[in-house]
Amino acid sequence: MTQVMDAMTGCVGAELAAVERLFSHELASEIKCVNALVKHVSRYHGKMLRPSLVLLTGKACGSLVDAHLVVATVVEMVHMATLVHDDVLDEAELRRKGATINHLRGNEAAVLLGDYLISHSYHLCSSIDSQFASRLIARTTNEVCEGELLQIQNRNNLDLDEATYLSIIERKTAVLCAVCCMLGASLAGAEERRVEQAREYGLCLGIAFQVQDDILDIVGQEQTVGKTLGTDLEKGKLTLPMIHFMATAPREHRQLLRSLMQRREADRMEKIRNLILPSHSIEYAKERACGYVQRARTALQDWPDGDAKMVLEAVAGFVVNRAG
Repeated sequence: MTQVMDAMTGCVGAELAAVERLFSHELASEIKCVNALVKHVSRYHGKMLRPSLVLLTGKACGSLVDAHLVVATVVEMVHMATLVHDDVLDEAELRRKGATINHLRGNEAAVLLGDYLISHSYHLCSSIDSQFASRLIARTTNEVCEGELLQIQNRNNLDLDEATYLSIIERKTAVLCAVCCMLGASLAGAEERRVEQAREYGLCLGIAFQVQDDILDIVGQEQTVGKTLGTDLEKGKLTLPMIHFMATAPREHRQLLRSLMQRREADRMEKIRNLILPSHSIEYAKERACGYVQRARTALQDWPDGDAKMVLEAVAGFVVNRAG
């Protein structure tokens, strides 16, 4: 992980610092309580994966221009908004090893802050002389909402199939990674074929990232992952390990999982983990995530060699090997 982050910093570190400055400048308010909320949510930056994808694909396909910095800031705002809203939906208390906005200030403040981030992202995006970028980001935000609504519709659906699960995570996570890469390539003047390759890389990377996130929700350590775990189980969201378990485990084990999912006892999360861990379901999910990583790397196969391409390939491996 450290090597990947160091390589990313060496390749686009100066540009990422400029993105952080633009993020803070754009969201500055005359109202102190708004600034306090924005300052708190700025802790969610983490690895800044999505802005990095914009910048790395731009460098890999040509040269960075000012619009890359704007788009990188816009996608980070959209991502932050989804995190804030997700924490409300999941009733999460921990994010990046700190209290969530909804836990500190309540759901009303969290929902409005998410809306504030979204509205500012559109305001900033309108400064680019590119209707393509604005429309693509707006369409992608709609798809993220569709993914969340589809997931809510399937809460406590113990017969959820893998195809529907993949449709959910493609919309709620992967499409934003895909648009980061598409716009990074497009703004660098890449030809249509390369823009499509960038989209494929980002989409597959995003799917692998979410599958790994769902694995960590079951097997991760909260102090390492840095956010509230078990929320998928608590909210009745079936993820890939559980879907595989329901399709392949012995009948009595499947019945036990159904029973545990419908209970509300204090230790049911631990019982569910202990039921799934000895099975092949975690390994199956990891294998599927690795398959998407390989597809992501294949999309870059005929790109010119260089530092940015090398970092993109390393990032693909990182998303399935991370512990947080």
